Amino acid sequence: MTPGWRYVIALGSNIAHPQHGPPHRVLRAAITALAGDGLQVIAAAPIIASAPLGPSRRRYANGAVLIATALAPLALLDRLQAIETTFGRTRRGQRWRARLLDLDIILWSGGTVQSPRLTIPHPHYRHRRFVLEPVCHIAANWRDPHNGLCVKHTFARLTRSTRLPMAPPPHPVLRAHSSVGRATDF
Repeated sequence: MTPGWRYVIALGSNIAHPQHGPPHRVLRAAITALAGDGLQVIAAAPIIASAPLGPSRRRYANGAVLIATALAPLALLDRLQAIETTFGRTRRGQRWRARLLDLDIILWSGGTVQSPRLTIPHPHYRHRRFVLEPVCHIAANWRDPHNGLCVKHTFARLTRSTRLPMAPPPHPVLRAHSSVGRATDF
């Protein structure tokens, strides 16, 4: 039987690991570590390459997994950070710098969380192609609890290359009254 909660976890890496190799292999090893740490991996998205945000210059490998667990959100956050640490991740101040492994909780079947340590849904996922693209492969119909949109619709909005054309203004309608007082459009 599947444990009580489902989560979408985003994975990212842009530094080679001495044991696991290049970033895409780091992500594969992280997925194996998640499954070996008592979390049930239900689905894993294909790993994609993406451009870095912020000061990092190295390209990222990104992916996502759908997991099931009985852990509450903050307990899962602790578990994910412990896995990051075992891979050699250190947390030192600067955001968006190169990372050996990044594991982020994006969505939770329980809805929303707002605490000093954790916000679910992830506050920036709606604007990040490198998160939405992999998530679409494993949870396309998952609805965002804030706006009600499915992940696939959020991804479509983000990746739409041009805005939809404006509807033309309505044409003036001539109205005439018949002998029985009904309006008729011409």
